[in-house]
Amino acid sequence: MFMAARVTPGGAGVCPARPSFSKRPAAYLARTSRAGAKTNATRHLLAAPAPAPCLSTANVAVARAPAARVAERHASVVARCAGAAASGGASEEKKEDGGMFGKEGLTTLGFILFWYALNIGFNINNKALFNQFPFPWTVSTVHVIVGSIYCAVLYALGFKDASFGRPIDKKEFGYLVKPATMHALGHIAANLSFAAVAISLTHTVKTLEPAFNVVMSKLILGTVTPLPVVATLAPIIIGVALASAAEVSFNWLGFITAMLSNLTFSFRAVWVKECQANVKNFTATNNYAYTSVISMFICAPLALIFEGGSVVEGAKTAIASMGATTFWFQLFLVGIFYHLYNQFAYQTLNRVSPVAHGVCNVVKRIVVIFSSVIFFGNVMTQKTIIGTCIAIAGTYLYTTMNQKYKAK
Repeated sequence: MFMAARVTPGGAGVCPARPSFSKRPAAYLARTSRAGAKTNATRHLLAAPAPAPCLSTANVAVARAPAARVAERHASVVARCAGAAASGGASEEKKEDGGMFGKEGLTTLGFILFWYALNIGFNINNKALFNQFPFPWTVSTVHVIVGSIYCAVLYALGFKDASFGRPIDKKEFGYLVKPATMHALGHIAANLSFAAVAISLTHTVKTLEPAFNVVMSKLILGTVTPLPVVATLAPIIIGVALASAAEVSFNWLGFITAMLSNLTFSFRAVWVKECQANVKNFTATNNYAYTSVISMFICAPLALIFEGGSVVEGAKTAIASMGATTFWFQLFLVGIFYHLYNQFAYQTLNRVSPVAHGVCNVVKRIVVIFSSVIFFGNVMTQKTIIGTCIAIAGTYLYTTMNQKYKAK
């Protein structure tokens, strides 16, 4: 129990001696043993690798969610990049093909120029022929015969889309025959007017066609034209009246037949809509090819009835004046001009909006009127010029307003 004294070096004092380990109390030894065990266990846990967690199916989905989201984001970025590249390529292609000076724009412009050139060629050559061979029923028949032969040749050569397209059945023929009949009668009436008066007057009177369309649409289809559109007909009517009253070459035969042409063509416009609704897989070019053939079977009998007795003598007189080659070539030329200018008009309509086509038609009338005046040296009074300009401006207003209300 008593500690032995230990003398410090130098004998400065006495320090109690430390007890030996074997003589430490049992409680102290037990505490030390437990602390050491805890320390060793901690070291073992820190040194050992972490066990793999046991994941359920739900835990696996949760664990994989971040990776899936990353993959989705990556795929989305790739898709956007691909889309941007594609749209960029399309944009570059549009820049190359679109616009007024792109491939498509230049092609459309070419169609319009051919339409104008063929129309001018038809009107001038047709009037020149009438000056030597005043038989409009016969000449009208020649127009549609040449057009029918042209379509038949194209079809035989395999250019079906540029002619008849496909055979039609009896029911489809029933829908086609009504507008084709009106086309034939309207074409004859227009040629009767061309033969009787100046080209400028006939085309000025024909600007009244929208007014007839409004009336026929109401009577046949029950379509009510909005009042602002109807109001645009006023300048057309006023302009035609002014131009006709002051026209040097005016006569009632030319005026009335031009009005009859407007009436029949308005019937045609209404029945064409019915035809388009019921005859499927049929282009405007195909429609016009069949129209030419049907018109041929309508015009030919009428020409024989009204001019059959005098046409031979008239042809002899024209040949004596013009020469046989020039006469027959002139007949063929006006026929092919007539068919082609109508075909290019239809093809232009397929490439541009109705408003653009209407504007092109207005410009065409201006070009035809003034080119015929220059070629034939016709005298247009100041009132005739003013009336013609008012009528043409009214036609433009009607076209734009009509399309505006259709869009609504």
